[in-house]
Amino acid sequence: MQRLLVLFIALLLASCAGQNRGQGPRDLGARSSETSAASTNRGPASRSVRRGGQSRYAPIADYLIVDKSERLLVAYENGKPIRAYRGLQFGDAPKGHKRFQGDERTPEGIYRIDWRNPQSRFHLSLRISYPNDNDRAFASQYGRSPGGDIFIHGQPNQLVSGRMRGDWTDGCIALSNDEIEELWRIVPDGTPIEIRP
Repeated sequence: MQRLLVLFIALLLASCAGQNRGQGPRDLGARSSETSAASTNRGPASRSVRRGGQSRYAPIADYLIVDKSERLLVAYENGKPIRAYRGLQFGDAPKGHKRFQGDERTPEGIYRIDWRNPQSRFHLSLRISYPNDNDRAFASQYGRSPGGDIFIHGQPNQLVSGRMRGDWTDGCIALSNDEIEELWRIVPDGTPIEIRP
């Protein structure tokens, strides 16, 4: 019965989600429904992987949405939620768009995952393409640097287990190590990421 309910929610979300590939979903909608559907880890099949004579399907994200106020990251494939991560950790100043180097804010707007670092000081990391031309122009009006090197990453390598407490990054988005490992596998370079206030 629970599988039928999850399937119904997933079908309902599919009809409500953004229809144009590459533009991404326009609204997170009913967050509890999306998160329930996403947390089942049964996304649409996008590639087949053969293991021990059996096929298994691994989803590939083509759009990410981060809702800073909800501390929620949802990965989408073809407009359908496939994964959701709650309890995101940010910098010491989590509210507001990043403007300058050292302000410890996380950018807001639409960017891309443009590079990955397997040798990161924070387990694994996926770089966000901040700053864009608008970010540079704004900072230059004040004679300042917009900063950069904003990543989605795991916990510090020297942390033996668990998570750091509270907001501790310099404007990056921190997940648990298990979560960043999963995200690393399903998010290719070039994936758009929309970061909402």
